[in-house]
Amino acid sequence: MLSELSSNVVLSKARAMYGKRLTMQNYEELLACSSVSEVAAYLKNNTVYEKILSGMETTEVHRGQLEAKLKQKLLEDYASLCHYEITVGEHFAQYFIERNEIEQILHVILLLDAGMSEDYLFNMPSYLLRHTKINLKALGKIQNFDELLRTLGHTVYRRILEPFHPDESGWINYTGIESALYAYLYRNMFRIIKKHTHGETTKQLNDILKSYIDLINFTRIVRLKISYHEQPEFIKKALLPYGTFSEHLLDKMIAAKNEEEILSILGTTEIGKRALKFEHDYVGEIPRRMNFRNCRHYIDFSTHPSVVLISYIFTSEAEINDIITIVEGIRYQLAADEIRKLLVIVND
Repeated sequence: MLSELSSNVVLSKARAMYGKRLTMQNYEELLACSSVSEVAAYLKNNTVYEKILSGMETTEVHRGQLEAKLKQKLLEDYASLCHYEITVGEHFAQYFIERNEIEQILHVILLLDAGMSEDYLFNMPSYLLRHTKINLKALGKIQNFDELLRTLGHTVYRRILEPFHPDESGWINYTGIESALYAYLYRNMFRIIKKHTHGETTKQLNDILKSYIDLINFTRIVRLKISYHEQPEFIKKALLPYGTFSEHLLDKMIAAKNEEEILSILGTTEIGKRALKFEHDYVGEIPRRMNFRNCRHYIDFSTHPSVVLISYIFTSEAEINDIITIVEGIRYQLAADEIRKLLVIVND
C-alpha cells in the first residue's frame, strides 16, 4: 500500500512540475532579451524559477551565477522526487550527484589545460558543496595534473584519471578522460537498473539511456573522424560502452568516408530512423533532441515512477541548457533567429 501511494505521488508530482515548464511565449520573450541581467530578471519575475532566483540581484549577475542557480533548482527538484521514489530514488540521487561531480572535474581539466585553473573558483557551484565529497574549493587551486589527482585522492575518480597523466609535451587526453568518467557513471546506472527494477520499467529506462549513448557515440565518431581526423583506434577508445550498436556497425561508421556516409549508416538503425526524422543544422544536436522527445513521451505515457522521474530530470536539463544557450547567444550578440536554431525544445 505504501509503495503504491509513493508511486502515485511521484507520477503526479513529476507531471505537475513538468506542467510548469517554460512556454513557447516564454522562450520568445527570453530571445528578445539583450543581456544576461535581462534574462535573469525575466526568469525571476515570470517563470517557475522565481523562487530559486528570489535572493539574486539580477542587475549584476553573470552567466556562471545564473547557471549555478538553475542547476540548484534541478538538484532540489530531483531530491524532492527521489524522496517519494522508494525503490530506486536514493540510488538515482547518487547518480545525479556523480554526474555533477564529473561535470566539475571535466570543467577543471579544461581550465587547467588552458592555464586558467584559478578561474574555477569564480564559477564554483556552491549548491553542490553539501552534496559532494570532493573538495571543490581545492579544485580551484590546483596548478597541474598531479595536484588534481591528490585533490581527488579519496575518491574513485583518482583511479579513473591516473592512466591519463599528461605526456612529456603536457598534452591532456581530454576525450579519453571524458569517456572513462562517463563509462563509470553509466556502468553504475545500469547496475542500479538491473538490480532494482524489472519488466517494463527496466525496458523503458534502458531505452532512454541506451538510445542516448548510441547517438552520443555516433556524434563522437563524426567529430573525431571528420573534424579532428583521428585514427580508428583512438576513436574506438573514445566511445561509450552500454549502447545497442554492434561493434560491426560502429566499425562501419568509423570507416566511412564522410559525414553523409556516417549518417546513412545511422539511418539503418531503429534509433537512427527515429532521430533523423527531424531537421538538424549539425549532428551534435541529434542526441539531445532525441533524448528530449523520448523523455517527453515517457512523462506523458509511462506508468512507472522511476521512468517518469528520470524523464522529468532530463527534460528539465534540456530546458536549462536552452536557457544557457540563449544567454551565450546574447553574450556573443547572435541574432534571435540564430540562437533559436540551437535550442532543443523550441525546435522539437
